[in-house]
Amino acid sequence: MARFKEAEARLFKGVCMYCNAKNPIDATICRKCGKPFKIRRKNKKKAVKA
Repeated sequence: MARFKEAEARLFKGVCMYCNAKNPIDATICRKCGKPFKIRRKNKKKAVKA
């Protein structure tokens, strides 16, 4: 999806549904609040061609 490796790493993150903290995609608990199994994938915005 992204054009370079660093952009892929930024896109594929997990976001906690309680505190909105960024987490690794393979996390099972939030690094900030500690809630288990409430990590969702970060939304990916598609580029709009003008």
